[in-house]
Amino acid sequence: MTRADWLLTAGERGNTATRLDERHPDGTAWSEGNRTRALVHGATYFAELLAGIRAMRAGDLLLFTDWRGDPDERLDGPGTEIGGVLCRAAERGVIVKGLLWRSHLDSLQFSEAENRRLGEEIEEAGGECLLDLRVRPGGSHHQKMVVLRHPGRPELDVAYVGGIDLCHNRNDDATHRGDRQSLPMASAYGPHPPWHDIQLAVRGPVVGDVEAVFRERWQDPAPLSRSPLTRLRELVHREDTSADSLPPQEADPAPAGTHTVQVLRTYPNRLLYGYPFAPDGERSVARGYLKALRRARALIYLEDQYLWSPRVVDCFARALRTNRQLRLIGVIPSVPEQDGRLTLPMNLIGRITALDELRRAGGDRVAVYGLENPAGTPVYVHAKVCVIDDVWASVGSDNINLRSWTHDSELSCVVLDQSPDPRRPADPGGLGDGARVFARELRLELMREHLDVQDGAEPWAQDALCDPMTAFDAFGEAADALDAWHEGGCRGPRPPGRLRRYVPPDLPRAKRVLATPLHHVLVDPDGRPLGLRRRNAF
Repeated sequence: MTRADWLLTAGERGNTATRLDERHPDGTAWSEGNRTRALVHGATYFAELLAGIRAMRAGDLLLFTDWRGDPDERLDGPGTEIGGVLCRAAERGVIVKGLLWRSHLDSLQFSEAENRRLGEEIEEAGGECLLDLRVRPGGSHHQKMVVLRHPGRPELDVAYVGGIDLCHNRNDDATHRGDRQSLPMASAYGPHPPWHDIQLAVRGPVVGDVEAVFRERWQDPAPLSRSPLTRLRELVHREDTSADSLPPQEADPAPAGTHTVQVLRTYPNRLLYGYPFAPDGERSVARGYLKALRRARALIYLEDQYLWSPRVVDCFARALRTNRQLRLIGVIPSVPEQDGRLTLPMNLIGRITALDELRRAGGDRVAVYGLENPAGTPVYVHAKVCVIDDVWASVGSDNINLRSWTHDSELSCVVLDQSPDPRRPADPGGLGDGARVFARELRLELMREHLDVQDGAEPWAQDALCDPMTAFDAFGEAADALDAWHEGGCRGPRPPGRLRRYVPPDLPRAKRVLATPLHHVLVDPDGRPLGLRRRNAF
């Protein structure tokens, strides 16, 4: 296996304007010698992030981007509110720079006020946080990253990339009892919605790549917003609308492990003011999936907030049609995020059409599940992770939907471990690839949690789940047992596992819309006019 078999080359990225690839001495579109760890659950990530920020000293550099930031969200108990943690870092001389999506109005259930408040607190403490609306109409900045650099102490350098925002609802753990600081969601999730999510911690040369992604956005000369009303408000409230310069970028950290990591992104071809680092946009997230899926032979394991849009899942369907031994497991939310006469049918239309496409291609080789906690409350799956054949693993902010692949800014890391898995290095696909330690361990960690299997508690947890067929069947058997227990009135001991077969609610209104030839015009699951979706091909 060569890296170019699975990863995009610089030419395949489709964006010659970025410095992300040319900054590497050999011009490759990835960095080698990294150490990557999966931080499953917000509580795990937040505790590590808190310790890292508290260890920073004057002159260190803290960079972050986010879709939503709630300044009062606690990282690890009282006194650890993210706003206060960032402000105290700035006050002791850490250079704190942030980019928050300006967002839409709170009345539309977005985060305009919270993001502004977090930015104002950081500014008052001596840091700098810009509210960024440099997006296509209807789009968002969805990247979620934190970079910690330590001049003179590069062994401490780390970057965090994934799906976890610095906001309410995210601080949950494996018990899935929910974040005590909760935002309202669909009634099925209760007052404290259980939340499943994942972030990567990356060390080694790739930290410089993630920092370069931040710097490209920070140095974008376009106005933070094109709206005359927004710019007037900035003037009235004396908001910071121009980015101060950053200190020169430090040399990349030394190699730290055996992981090759490729940074992939989505940027739209922004109207009027194009991104100087992506004047025609960038679709490397989509292109990365398209290339990897052509090599899929045994198992695609997905956890995703959406898993919709027939145009996006078409590449998964093609892989299933091409390789008759290939299986796909999807773990998604059982219930859409919000109730509502419009929101619920929109969610279901997007999902029903996509899942129909996958099942036509793969039949019973496609299995889709929701999660519930031990109390029977649905778990909201916000993770964005994909593992293909235990070789290619992707974690990021991008969902399997058209917005993430064309329209919003996104950031993900693909990891190829150079170390074969010593337990069962067999090649499931006949391509000479063989399972790799990081990808397989990530899949097994997630599967064991959903099956309620403690690491090492049973022999098959260590060995049998390594086999894609066994793993596929284990999920089905666990879900069938739990479904039968519920259907039987929950009598007797609750079966192990947290998996339920995904069955969309029977909503007559959604079916009526689906039966309408113009349903994609009437209700667009990705939230944008049809014309914009067509112009953003990947």
